Amino acid sequence: MLLHHLPLNAAAQWPQKTAIVHKETSLIYAELAGAIERLASGFSHHLKPGSRAALLLPNGIPFVLSYYALSRAGVTVVPANPLLKPAELAYMWEDASVTAVIVAEPLRHVAEEAVRNTGLNIVTVTVGAADQTPTDTLALESLIAWDGPSLADDLNREDDCAVIIYTSGTTGKPKGAMLSHRNLTRNVEQMTAALPVDDNDCILTVLPCFHAFAATVCLNLACKCGMKNVLHESFVPLRILESIETHRVTVLPAVPAMFQGLLLVANDRTNDFASLRMLVSGGAPLPSTVLAALESRFGVPVLEGDGPTECSPVTSVNPLQGPRKVGSVGPALPGVEIQIFSDANEPMAVGDSGEIVVRGDNVMLGYLNQPEATAEAMQAGWYHTGDIGMIDEDGYVFILDRKKDMIITAGLNVYPREVEEILLQHPAVIDAAVIGLPDALRGEVGHAFVVLRQEENVSEREIIRHCRERLADYKAPRSVQFIEALPRGATGKVVKRLLRKEMELNRG
Repeated sequence: MLLHHLPLNAAAQWPQKTAIVHKETSLIYAELAGAIERLASGFSHHLKPGSRAALLLPNGIPFVLSYYALSRAGVTVVPANPLLKPAELAYMWEDASVTAVIVAEPLRHVAEEAVRNTGLNIVTVTVGAADQTPTDTLALESLIAWDGPSLADDLNREDDCAVIIYTSGTTGKPKGAMLSHRNLTRNVEQMTAALPVDDNDCILTVLPCFHAFAATVCLNLACKCGMKNVLHESFVPLRILESIETHRVTVLPAVPAMFQGLLLVANDRTNDFASLRMLVSGGAPLPSTVLAALESRFGVPVLEGDGPTECSPVTSVNPLQGPRKVGSVGPALPGVEIQIFSDANEPMAVGDSGEIVVRGDNVMLGYLNQPEATAEAMQAGWYHTGDIGMIDEDGYVFILDRKKDMIITAGLNVYPREVEEILLQHPAVIDAAVIGLPDALRGEVGHAFVVLRQEENVSEREIIRHCRERLADYKAPRSVQFIEALPRGATGKVVKRLLRKEMELNRG
């Protein structure tokens, strides 16, 4: 099966069922499939099979159509966070050698600056400005209205790369995880074997579609099972609660920060949540207190799961029917193997802690242009997640810590090294380190330790502004602490354990 087969097969099985709802617009599966075929044909006149195209779009029908139509045209999709700055986008697009970018009109100036920074010949396809599109760009609306013949044959094979999703790198540069058609479609099949959902369900998508979590659990799973999919561009708690009632939503996937935001307003609302069957949490650890509060307020089970982008991304989830263990991300999905390895890459006994490793058809092809990083992450057929965990006697996975220093803020990954490099670009900064601090709403936020040059006097606000001008806002530290020197070990590496200890003492 290929990625675009998911909506096309759904149209064959449930042609008159509602597929997508966004604001005042809705499409049945037959209309969705027809638009995908027309758009794919339009794309094929400008993009070659085997090329790569970037998406810089918020959640909405244009994202869904472009995502599957590019696949149908044999083009690899490179989605990006619309919050990223031009320099961040330019790095990814140049690394991926993209030949086109599909961008929402409000973000066109960001995309154009990023394109200029690459030096590549990139076709710009705008969304939402058909009447005023510059002569050197294409309008997505006109491509969707393409009246030429449909593409005759599939232009992909199962093991071809379908999507490249960039994950923040520990070296400060993102890595492009190459996910094949097989990876993505198998992961959906693995999900359907673990979650009892069907064409009577309605899923609400507020998770950003550029993220692997939303792409698999919301877009692909909905198409696989013929579900109605209600899209929201942004997380506005009151609108989400109203949408659950209006559309009779049954499945709500979200990250813990979103669920916490819903709880803040749900107790004062009288919305009818009787349609809900399950809440699905991922992207970051879900505090047990939040899980209990969610189940109490909404009256449905919360299923916590896990998985990195490199695994398409879902590897495990607590079952709806069967034991759910608080603090666990559940057993491995059918068809996914999870083990705990020691530092010597040997399997650990039940209950012992070590690195979580994964094997299965859902594991990526590798990192684009990074053979060394690929070899390090994928050893003897196992993907090494970098997470420390244990598996109990029932096969349930518990994540204990992160081997890497990644910060997860509102479900989005932030690697301190990338932020530290930006901090060091400030002329007054001589040294810097970033750690994650617990945050009631976002799960974690970045906290920067900064060493200033002698006789320099810079405010916390200026340091944060410096970062936000060069990084997506969610990556910038929320607080800054000025210190005389960073604690370093014998090899010169910053001992972040001591920094965290200092923070705990100060907060205590």
